[in-house]
Amino acid sequence: STVYKSLSCLQLFLAWLSMVWSGFKLMMDGNPKTLLNQIYTELYITEGGATEVNQDHEVRQIETASRNPHRPPTTITCQDIFKTPADRDQPIRTVLTKGVAGIGKTVLTQKFSLDWAEDKANQDIHFIFPFTFRELNVLKQKFSLVELVHYFFTETKEAGIWIFADLQVVFILDGLDECRPPLDFNNAQILTDVTESSSVDVLLMNLIRGNLLPSARLWITTRPAAANQIPAQCVDMVTEVRGFTDPQKEEYFRKRFTDEEQTNTIISHIQRSQSVHIMCHIPVFCWITATVLEDMLKTTDTRQLPKTLTEMYIHFLVVQAKLKNIKYDGRSGTDPHWSPETRKMIESLGKLAFEQLKKGNLIFYESDLTECGIDISSASVYSGVFTEVFKEERGLYQDKRFCFIHLSVQEFLAALHVHQTFTNTGVNLLSEELASVWSKLLWDPSVQLYQTAVDQALQSPNGHLDLFLRFLLGLSLQTNQSLLQSLVKPTGSSSKTNHKTVEYIKEKISENVSAERSINLFHCLNELEDGSLVDQIQQYLRSGRLSTEQLSPAQWSALAFILLSSEKDLDVFDLKEYSGSEEVLLRLLPVVKASNKALLSGCNLLDRSCEALSSVLRSQSCSLTHLDLSNNDLKDSGVKILSDGLKSPGCRLDTLRSGFNKEHNTSFQCLSAVTLHIEVLLVKSHAFTDSVDGCDVLCCRLSGCLIAEEGCSSLVSALQSNPSHLRLLDLSYNHPGASRQELCALVKDPHWRLDNIPAHKPPNGFGYFCELTLDPNTADQRLILSENNKKVKRLTFQSYPHYLDQFQFCYQLMCSTGLTRRCSWEVRWRGDVYISVTYRGIRKKGGSYDCAFGRNDQSWSLFCNRGGYEVWHNDKCTVLPQSSSSSGTVSVYVDYPAGSVSFYEVSSDKLIHLHTFKTTFTEPLFAGFGLWPGSSVFLCDHRQDSI
Repeated sequence: STVYKSLSCLQLFLAWLSMVWSGFKLMMDGNPKTLLNQIYTELYITEGGATEVNQDHEVRQIETASRNPHRPPTTITCQDIFKTPADRDQPIRTVLTKGVAGIGKTVLTQKFSLDWAEDKANQDIHFIFPFTFRELNVLKQKFSLVELVHYFFTETKEAGIWIFADLQVVFILDGLDECRPPLDFNNAQILTDVTESSSVDVLLMNLIRGNLLPSARLWITTRPAAANQIPAQCVDMVTEVRGFTDPQKEEYFRKRFTDEEQTNTIISHIQRSQSVHIMCHIPVFCWITATVLEDMLKTTDTRQLPKTLTEMYIHFLVVQAKLKNIKYDGRSGTDPHWSPETRKMIESLGKLAFEQLKKGNLIFYESDLTECGIDISSASVYSGVFTEVFKEERGLYQDKRFCFIHLSVQEFLAALHVHQTFTNTGVNLLSEELASVWSKLLWDPSVQLYQTAVDQALQSPNGHLDLFLRFLLGLSLQTNQSLLQSLVKPTGSSSKTNHKTVEYIKEKISENVSAERSINLFHCLNELEDGSLVDQIQQYLRSGRLSTEQLSPAQWSALAFILLSSEKDLDVFDLKEYSGSEEVLLRLLPVVKASNKALLSGCNLLDRSCEALSSVLRSQSCSLTHLDLSNNDLKDSGVKILSDGLKSPGCRLDTLRSGFNKEHNTSFQCLSAVTLHIEVLLVKSHAFTDSVDGCDVLCCRLSGCLIAEEGCSSLVSALQSNPSHLRLLDLSYNHPGASRQELCALVKDPHWRLDNIPAHKPPNGFGYFCELTLDPNTADQRLILSENNKKVKRLTFQSYPHYLDQFQFCYQLMCSTGLTRRCSWEVRWRGDVYISVTYRGIRKKGGSYDCAFGRNDQSWSLFCNRGGYEVWHNDKCTVLPQSSSSSGTVSVYVDYPAGSVSFYEVSSDKLIHLHTFKTTFTEPLFAGFGLWPGSSVFLCDHRQDSI
């Protein structure tokens, strides 16, 4: 009653509300217009993320989003966009929603407004004021905030509404990425009075900062590349529109078509074409696909439906040309598509698309059109005829601006323009910078065009030419050119030219290009209809004969492409399943980025790997939450590089398993600077020094790490310097000695937040040491046991009774105790021996090496001799770096629940890690040994000083 002074004012306000309702009720979905509520499909919106800029090409971001998330993200609906989560105390004022072009951000805000106008949601809100940066860009005069609202929403002025502080108001600012010029928060004038005039950008910055109308709520939408324009402290919640999930894609097509058989055909075809299926995460691409397939199914066999993106966009252009013929030219659908007028339109739009793509523009104003030789009246004609390709938008006061319906359409027309220019005039629009170089190396103009395009796409810092390159290469195929007959002249490029292009791309894949670029090059091969590399690897995988030691760099990249493209769950990536080496890790880096857990233990990784992994952790598209880097020689320099990635706001890692020797003091200092990003730090080391001062981890698990009293004493001293963060310290299965009392006292200290210090010390010293005895029932007849079945030698024939479990070909035996927990034992060896763990059911008879420890998938083995060590599993051998001398004693540590078995060389004062196998154990393990002639093995008794 204090706001609305009269019934007439209320009626004016209701008239404005009706305007909002009618404005958002309809959405453009082809022709005719469709009710938004009828076609709207709920989008996949996730909470979380950072305002950091993501410079990756948006198709890459879609490809990343298309993979199934390994842990369910927090999803929200548009109606709940301002709902305060249970874990927040303060209400949400500003929401920043990111999403690639065409993903549905604008439609989302329209649905929010429509539901409010129809009394379906958010009835606590009095006003919603939707603005677009496209409209705000053209305002040059000064406004106060009240004047700006009245300028766009005149009904509020007529209703006499001048004060908004006492009302629940929502400002929607749609399309931050289209803001010209970008907002400069560092040098903005401060405004606090809603009636004080200033430029529009200053008004917006003060509104966002909360200087103006701090009680108002703001919803800002943007493409990811512009998200960092808004200071992080001004944003209460970041959300991301991920587009359609697979079920939502199906829901969209079932709403779009009423014929169930037709719908099933379309859905089935999309699922078979990987590139089309990925792009259908974008709602507007679903509409493009539906438009094309609906038209083609009237006359075309399903086997001829488009399978590549180039085919899809060519057919989309053909459909639009047919519609123009029928609707505007009075021709029939069977008449030639490409009239002279149509060709001129396509050529003009292609030039505009190419020139503006180079500048990164999606919205075009009159000045942009003029630069490309298009007058404003012609542009209006184009938008009226090709309404589904090129749009004209009118602002509040009839100012004009133009755009293509989606960035991918602009990229396709840009590629078509380059192709047309080359075929019509012989001019290579891409060759200006590299002309002198190419003229010396190549003579075939077609080859020069495509190879130049490949090189320029690879040189792009953010991959912004990736999709353009796919389209340009796809247009080189004669089959695609035939679809555009009369629009473009045939290039005359032969299969030899295509073959050279394919081979050039394969050469680039083999070179040291980034893993993401190599993935796009495989998509390029797909557009060229060449799947030879992928087919080769898939054939190996199907036959079970994939020998990772013999793969070329290009084949490794093909394997990464297959893993990312398959339906296989990428929750856990274990590098040793392929090859435990740094080179292979770098080739499979995109798979690591897409996985939830990466197991890289004992893979001989060096600081070069740390640089690559740090880059992965900084990436917003990284899914990693668990990283196991234990038992690698990362050195201080590598850990320092890794810590840079761990500090990144986008890092999602909550578990890091790493390993440091006591001489690498700086390593822990580097990681201790990483605050609150890592909740669990698993460290395997032999002693601590005061270099851990300043450690800010929340949970430190050091169970079974061979830490004695001296190490625990250093740990107490270091942690006392910063008691505020650590919540849990696990020292179980260690020897803290007298230091345990000091640690327990910390729990009672009010300055500490420690909840618990598990530090169990079993009666027999090491909690995981187990007494083992050899099982004579398994011993080959050339092995002799002694010293209460603690020692075994290989001699000449030894007469044992025949037992069912006896090895009869390999000179091996097992221990009698099955292991299903943490346990360790020590072995003194002489000669040439295999020290192993194995399942009981390992094959024991027959004349092949399948019975030998390490030559099958049921056993894990360390081969020892004076020349060095080798590790074996599933008939794969890894030669370990040779140590200066051998002590002749090995310690074996099994962590059954964690799925690891580790081998250490025992020296006088320390354990030297040799290798760790990581897997998932499915049945009890047994210690086992294999002996060459003249060799022996002795199971050591537990000694208190064995550490």
